[in-house]
Amino acid sequence: MANDIIAPENLVYKKPELMNDTPMHYCPGCSHGVVHKLVAEVIEEMGMSEKVVGVCPVGCAVFAYRYLDIDWQEAAHGRAPAVATAIKRLWPDRLVFTYQGDGDLACIGACETIHALNRGENLTMIFINNAIYGMTGGQMAPTTLIGQKTATCPYGRDPKIHGYPLNITELASHLEGTCYVTRQSVENVGAIRKAKAAIKKAFTASMEGKGSSLVEIVSTCNSGWKLSPVKANQWMEEHMFEKYVKGDLKNTLDE
Repeated sequence: MANDIIAPENLVYKKPELMNDTPMHYCPGCSHGVVHKLVAEVIEEMGMSEKVVGVCPVGCAVFAYRYLDIDWQEAAHGRAPAVATAIKRLWPDRLVFTYQGDGDLACIGACETIHALNRGENLTMIFINNAIYGMTGGQMAPTTLIGQKTATCPYGRDPKIHGYPLNITELASHLEGTCYVTRQSVENVGAIRKAKAAIKKAFTASMEGKGSSLVEIVSTCNSGWKLSPVKANQWMEEHMFEKYVKGDLKNTLDE
C-alpha cells in the first residue's frame, strides 16, 4: 500500500529535470526557491534547455547557477541587463533572462535596467521585490515601504529623509521598448500558477523578438523582516500588495 501512495504519479510535487539536487542556501520561507522552480519548468516546457542563458548579479540569488542546470553568466552588481544585452545580441537565437533583486535592479542597476528596457532588448528581467536588501543585512531598498523598518531606517522609512518607494515596474510600463510588464507573487497555489504563466509569456515574447519584458515577483524576506514565514506572507498581503498592485501593467502581446 505504501509503495502505491509514494508512486511518482501520485506525488504532488515533481522536481523539474533542470533543477539540481544541491540543497538551497535560501532562508526557510524565501520565495526564491519557488521562482527557480517556475523558471526551470517554463524552460523545459519551451524546449529551450540547451539554448538558454541566465544572468545573475550580486544578491541572494547569486548562487542560482548551483540550482538550475543551464548556462549562467555572473554580472557585477546591477549590471545584469547590460551583460544580457550583449549575450542576446551575440546569440539572438538564445533565450536570455536576468534574475535580480530590488536593490540590484531598482537601485544599483537602475540605469542599466531602464535603458535596456527602453531599447527594447529581446530579453526578460525577472525582478524579485522583497522591499529590502536581504543578502547584506536588511538595509533599506528603493522599494522599502513608507514606515517599514530596516537596518538603515530603524524608525521606519520617512519620505522627508529617505524619499518615496520607487515603483520601477510602473515606470517600465511607460517605456516604448517594453512589450510585457507584469507584477505577480508566489504565496499560494493560485498566485504561483499566474506567476508561471507570466514568466512563460515573457520568455515567449523575447524569443519572438517583440521587445523587453519585466516580470516582478512581490516576495517575502522573513529573515530581513524579522518575521516567521507564515507571518511574512501575511505582512506581504496586508502591506506590499497595496503599494505594489498585482496584475499586468502593460501587455502589447495580445493586441
